[in-house]
Amino acid sequence: MNSISRIAVIGGTGKSGKYLTDQLLKQGVPFRLLLRNPANFQLRNPLMEIVQGDARNYDSVIRLLQGCDAVLSTLGQPKDEPSIFSDATRNILKAMHACSIQRYIVTTGLNVDTPEDAKSPQTRFATDWMKNNYPKTTLDKQVEWELLSESDVDWTLVRLPMIKQTDERGNVIVSLEDCPGDGISAADLACFMIDQLSDDTYVKKAPFIATGDIRISRS
Repeated sequence: MNSISRIAVIGGTGKSGKYLTDQLLKQGVPFRLLLRNPANFQLRNPLMEIVQGDARNYDSVIRLLQGCDAVLSTLGQPKDEPSIFSDATRNILKAMHACSIQRYIVTTGLNVDTPEDAKSPQTRFATDWMKNNYPKTTLDKQVEWELLSESDVDWTLVRLPMIKQTDERGNVIVSLEDCPGDGISAADLACFMIDQLSDDTYVKKAPFIATGDIRISRS
């Protein structure tokens, strides 16, 4: 993985994050995992080191990133709390510079807009729906993209349709202009993110991904 030996993981216990941590363990990748409440997390593995903290706290983030070579984030929005995305991104970018880490791969929704987009009516409808019903988090995710686009790290912002909570695998379809499907397998998402650690195709880009025909995973 291009000299990447240890990964920092943020959001690794959420609906999609748990598939990411599981896939890292399956692939034998050592990682450090940021947890707000480690006592509630039962999984233990020699490949995984738990760091207690919150992505909105810079000291927590820099503790997590020490000794790591890249950052993967599937950070979700905590219920009934202020939007987290831009604050977490600022902390992560600052800590990456302090720790001399260059690679950052993070997920977001299809509602984020970029200059390369040619969104279909269906994707535009979903984008507008999010803006109307979740204006604060949608705006904050847009700010997250702006922070990344202005940074000098090798970021990839993975834009997602509905995440299907399944280990089933399929053909991952990627587009820089429009969402190519209505769902993504959580296992496909995890593997796509890990693959980006050794692939510079989408560095400084915001690809949409979706799952095509699904097959049963044999991993």
